[in-house]
Formats: sequence, structure tokens, C-alpha cells
Amino acid sequence: MREPSGINTLKIHIIFDFKEGPYGGGNQFLKALKVEFQNAGVYTENPHDADVCLFNGHPFADFDLVTRLHETRLDYPEKAYIFRLDGPTFKVRGTDKYCDLLLKGICDLYMDGIVFQSQWCRRSNRELTGISSRHEEVILNAPDRAIFNVAGKCAFTMTRKTRLIATSWSSNVKKGFDVYRYLDDHLDWSRYEMTFVGNSPFSFRNIRWLQPQTSVELSKTIKQHDIFITASQSDPCSNALIEALSCGLPAVALNDGGHPEVIGDGGVFFEKMEEIPERIETLIRDYDAFQDKIPIFDIAATAGNYLEFGRAILKSGIERKGLNAREVSSLNGGYGRLRRIFRRNDFISRVKRKLYRYAR
Repeated sequence: MREPSGINTLKIHIIFDFKEGPYGGGNQFLKALKVEFQNAGVYTENPHDADVCLFNGHPFADFDLVTRLHETRLDYPEKAYIFRLDGPTFKVRGTDKYCDLLLKGICDLYMDGIVFQSQWCRRSNRELTGISSRHEEVILNAPDRAIFNVAGKCAFTMTRKTRLIATSWSSNVKKGFDVYRYLDDHLDWSRYEMTFVGNSPFSFRNIRWLQPQTSVELSKTIKQHDIFITASQSDPCSNALIEALSCGLPAVALNDGGHPEVIGDGGVFFEKMEEIPERIETLIRDYDAFQDKIPIFDIAATAGNYLEFGRAILKSGIERKGLNAREVSSLNGGYGRLRRIFRRNDFISRVKRKLYRYAR
């Protein structure tokens, strides 16, 4: 990624609690994005020095990140605030619609622009909550190419069993586990072997199950396989899928969410789980052709797209050189309302989850 031009010495700050080690796709992508910004000399740990603040919208475990966003917005109203939005949470989880309504409230109160992770993400969020912004862009995720690449990938051959793999940090059943359990019971294990890496709500009889791995370990594991399987439902821009494609694995994917946008011609799709064995055979018969059509996910280009989006917002003019008493009061009032919505619904959601686990 080249050093930014246009608005001189543009700096960006990410409002996010980064986690080390194996974790969810959003965390892994943002870590790679931050490293790319650092390598380009455009990242700052201090929002005071930033021109653009990037806030990651996600289902909150607590309200601390919103508090940090609120305080930053009060202290530095002149900066551009960008919302990186995935979901909708309600479609991904099947519960917690209040999270999506909360994210819309955050966007309306604080944001100058939204980055959606896919066209499906944009369309689905808008249909559910009506969320929108004056400035919008769709930017697909990308992995750390120093880790997720084709170097060292095993060669495909039909003289051995075809090696399948699926991965997921989340153990939510909607991540495709009904399908993986079906494959565990119905695949022809004389012709295939399959590995699952991550957290699962249940065990397998024939699929090899490995616990969550670091990115470096995961890339090595992926490269020892031939085909990636994903059955995650309503997944806006699967980081797991992008990592596998970047390691040279064509994919068999559920025709849902952002999967078609991510895969392009680098794989095949299924509507029903019973179709998967035939789809696998389609890839096997023309493996090299599908592999050659896998899209390239360039984290440098992705970081550049975020910077250009921030630059465009700044060029359009942000008329906030300072906040008067009325504007401060409005922000504080909006923050208080969002906090009350979160506390009430988070309590209800926790109770429901406990009752569900108890019932099971």
C-alpha cells in the first residue's frame, strides 16, 4: 500500500479491543488491517493524532467500546468517524435483534460513513433496520498475506483421499454444524477425509476435530487440505472462507449470505446438504480450473480502500470544529438512551440464553 496522498499525512485510529491468539474473524481481520496501516505509517494509537476513527460494529459483550467512542467523539468532533458493519446480528445468530437496532442508533448518533462487508450485508441491514449514511462503501475483508497464502500448500492428486476442511471460531449452530454433522454421517469415508478446526457444539465420529489454532498454525493446517467446506448461514463476509481461499483451496459453500460475493468462480454452491457430495465431485473433476479462478484478497488494497473512503469523507467537509452546549447535551442524551437500551436488552438476552441452556 502506498503512502496516502491528497489529504497530507492522513492518520487512522481503530476503536476496538484487540484479542491475541485464536479469536473471531472480525478480530483477525482488524489485526491484519492494523498491521497494514502500521507498515504504511498511517496508524496511530492515539485518537488525538488521527484524522479518521474506525469503529467496529459488532454484538457487544459490554458497553465499554461505545463509551470510548462517545468520549472520543466529544473530545475530537472534527475527525471523520467510520462504522465497519457486519451482520445483521439477528440473521447471523437468529436472536438479539436489539443489537442491530442499537448499531443503527450508534450510526445515527456518531458516524459519518459506513463500510459494509458485502453487498448482502448492506442490503440485509437496510431491510432489517433501515440503517444508512451519507457516505457508504462496500469493502470485503482480506487476510494477512504473510500467513494466509499458497506457499507450502499440498498438491492436489486423485491418487489419495480428497482432504476436506471446515473452520469456525463460533460454536453457533447457524455456522453450519447441522450440515457438518450430516457430512459426518453420510460422506464416503473410503474416498474422503475431513478436518474441522475450531469450536463445535457437538463432537464427530469421522471428522477429525482440532481445537482453535493461532493464525500461523491454522494456515499450515488449511494448506494440508484440498477443499474448504462452509455451511454458515447469513454470513456477511466469512473471514474463515477468505483465509481458506487465500491458501489456495476452492470452496463448496452454502448459497447464502456473502459467500457468492467472496468466492466468485473459485468454488461451487449448494442449496441442500444432500447436494454436497456431488458438488465436491464437481470440484475434483476440474480442480485446477477452479483453483485458478480463486479471487485474490489483498490486505494492502483493502487498507488503501479504507483510507480512500476516509479521505473522501474528509474532503466532503465535516463542519464540526467544536461542539456547543446544545450539541454536547444532544450527544450525552443519545448516549444515555443507547446505554439504557443495551442494559435492558442485554439482561433479557442473558436470561434467555441461560434458560435455553437449562432446557437443553
